[in-house]
Amino acid sequence: MTNPESLEFTGERYTPECPREMLYEHFARYAMALEFVAGKRVLDCACGEGYGSNLLAERAASVLGLDCSEQAVAHARARYQKPNLHFDLADATALTMESCVDAVVSFETLEHLADHDAMLAGFKRALTADGLLLLSSPDKLNYSDIPGYNNEFHVKELYRSELEALLARHFKYVRLYAQKLKFQSVIWDVNANSGRFDGVSAANLHGDGRLTSGLQDAPMYYIALASDSAEVLEAHSAALFLFSDQAQSLYEHYQAEICNGIYGAQVIAELRAEIARLRAG
Repeated sequence: MTNPESLEFTGERYTPECPREMLYEHFARYAMALEFVAGKRVLDCACGEGYGSNLLAERAASVLGLDCSEQAVAHARARYQKPNLHFDLADATALTMESCVDAVVSFETLEHLADHDAMLAGFKRALTADGLLLLSSPDKLNYSDIPGYNNEFHVKELYRSELEALLARHFKYVRLYAQKLKFQSVIWDVNANSGRFDGVSAANLHGDGRLTSGLQDAPMYYIALASDSAEVLEAHSAALFLFSDQAQSLYEHYQAEICNGIYGAQVIAELRAEIARLRAG
């Protein structure tokens, strides 16, 4: 019987029980997607554990979460139950749906598959004429090449130019966003009750203490919006999306590690002093 409370983390499929940076990366994408799915029929392809589909169902008219793992689908059905939310088994490269959803969401799926065009073609068929695709993909240059990292679960990662070319083969209009975890100091107007921040400015601190404007860091991931309707993309023109974790799990982990480091340094100092005393005696 599937435990509805948790799904085993294998390193390939994210689960909500994964703390810190993975939480920030994955939840931020779905939080962004909420801005685009209100009142829409949504397909969440490669939904995994189901947490993202469940989140989208808070605003969407309906959400269908698809995954190729029987275990993940069974778990999602047991854990997330809403009248407008359903889960089913499917291969992302062999979708047969036609013109039945207004938005397709598929985060961190591309790199796990070899046939990217088959997946995009399936998404295109499933979408209505003015439908919207939201997908994410790690940037091969900054995710793998520069750090010399090899993710054993990734089959085919893409560089930015390759991702843009792939999307252009299937959709007329594309907008690309960059994603990267950053430590931020956020300053906001306490009387701004809307929860939205227009005209956001950003300052970038260099190692030599210089400040320049804008976000200039190399992206770790790309999030793409694609559609055959220019109006659909123009309706969503925000240049920046911020995700805030009120629990501050990443910062709390950082503080805990600092405390552990300080305590460890004290213990080492005491042991060294004891060793010196014993040698002297």
